[in-house]
Amino acid sequence: MIYHWVNAKGAETGVGTYEPAWVETYRRENYIRVDPVILGCAQAFHPMDWKQLDWSSKAARQFQADAIAHGVGNQGLSIPIRGPNGQYGLFTVSHSADDQAWAEFIETHRRDLILIAHYFNQKAIELEPERVPETTQPLSPRELETLTLLAVGYNRAQIARTLNISEHTLRVYVESARFKLGAMNTTHAVANALTRGLIIL
Repeated sequence: MIYHWVNAKGAETGVGTYEPAWVETYRRENYIRVDPVILGCAQAFHPMDWKQLDWSSKAARQFQADAIAHGVGNQGLSIPIRGPNGQYGLFTVSHSADDQAWAEFIETHRRDLILIAHYFNQKAIELEPERVPETTQPLSPRELETLTLLAVGYNRAQIARTLNISEHTLRVYVESARFKLGAMNTTHAVANALTRGLIIL
């Protein structure tokens, strides 16, 4: 996996598990210019499976071959992340797998990966130097989980089962988040959280 973050002033941060040799090669070859993951996700708001990206150019195919040779993997999912003040992040997981195994992995773990990406994003915002403090009360981890699952299409019964809580407790989280975000209803709360970069899809 790798997480790349550009803050509101353009400063970059990256953390990940890729081999140092690949990180050095990526920088030396200036692959950011041709990387379909970077280019394809720059305007995206939803998670992008690498198979959805454009690998048709010679430069992209050469980049892909070099990445695979360095152990990056032939499959990947990249999750674009927007922060509240113009920040941009990209959380990526990759692996070597056939199409069926990868599809099953993503089907099983997609929502967990989205939540993990969100937590990386939240921590990056917290650690950003000179960040502007939030004007609203911060949402609790459970409130963030609840809104994220609502945003990706879970109904309340599914969310309660996923979080192993009662629907009554779920309603408490939703109402608390709605109050903190100054939202008129649940849909407005989810929209506010998305706009502020608190949750991602």
